[in-house]
Amino acid sequence: MMNSLGAPGLDESISVLIVDDSALVRRILSDMISQEPDMEVAGVARNGVEAIKLTHELDPDVVTMDIYMPDMGGLQALEYIMKRYPRPVLMISALAKKGAESTLKALELGAVDFIEKPSRFPGSINGVREDVVQKIKTAAHSRAREVWERARKVKPPRKVRTRKSLVRGGRVVVVGASAGGPKALGQIIPALPEGLPASVAIVQHMPEQFTGSFAQRLNSRSRIEVSEAKQGEELSEARAYVVPGEKDLGFEVVGGRGVCTRLIPTLARHGASPVIDVTMESAAQVFGGRAIGVLLSGMGNDGAMGLGMIKGAGGDTIAQDEETSLVFGMPRVAIERKLVDEVLPIEKIAEAIVARL
Repeated sequence: MMNSLGAPGLDESISVLIVDDSALVRRILSDMISQEPDMEVAGVARNGVEAIKLTHELDPDVVTMDIYMPDMGGLQALEYIMKRYPRPVLMISALAKKGAESTLKALELGAVDFIEKPSRFPGSINGVREDVVQKIKTAAHSRAREVWERARKVKPPRKVRTRKSLVRGGRVVVVGASAGGPKALGQIIPALPEGLPASVAIVQHMPEQFTGSFAQRLNSRSRIEVSEAKQGEELSEARAYVVPGEKDLGFEVVGGRGVCTRLIPTLARHGASPVIDVTMESAAQVFGGRAIGVLLSGMGNDGAMGLGMIKGAGGDTIAQDEETSLVFGMPRVAIERKLVDEVLPIEKIAEAIVARL
């Protein structure tokens, strides 16, 4: 169970509430969790109504929640739980484009991350077991409760205006994120001004089925144009490019066309893709001191090396602070290596980007 800080202690088992209308999925997840020595099944629920009741009664460290359920779906239950009993929630999602919108909505509502819905096939179960276990452990030690409570009290980022005196042309901002990133990016990108004098590359660890929908959701709320990056696009100011899943993005100078995008099959060097380091390293090589690197919430160390390359080339580096990071893994590594110029809460990052331009 949770300690006073809202997370299980190092010597305590992680208790998990499993919510899914499929008895098969409940059994598969229960078996996965029960096999882990530091995890236990707190209970199981078949729909959102039962999920809310058992979350209140059992106080689990983590809730895994299916999106589509009878009586009350996962999105409704998630919204209620985050308002009344905030805690880490992992959504169970079929990795298909039709489920992308609902999954992305869940991440905006406060879910830490999502896991692939396991099927009855042994190959499928083995393929997702490691991912499921790792994400439950990451969620259990995330700052979901603290971040959610803080968000209730702090005003969202204000929309930033562009100063007329800004020097224009030839600038790039690379923003990298993982777990907790969709919610953070949903605050930063819409706050950027219409006349932003730079291009923005968004590197969010996300499956290829989701990145297109993610770009569309950001675009519908932003004053700059946001789209999924395509091969060989010439970079434009006041435009953001979401790196497609299963690809890595670099930059190259092509004749008189300026700087263009270059997509390659992902290296997945940190076990997740797209790889933030690849895009930041390329930005440092092509843009040098005209690059800005921003590292947001996420697990692991992807992006630290890239920030170091940008800083070494004379560019600016910014990291999200611990208080507002859902998972303070990637920013922590970069900060500890002294690769970050400025550590800021999420509501101040858009303003800092514009100021540094």
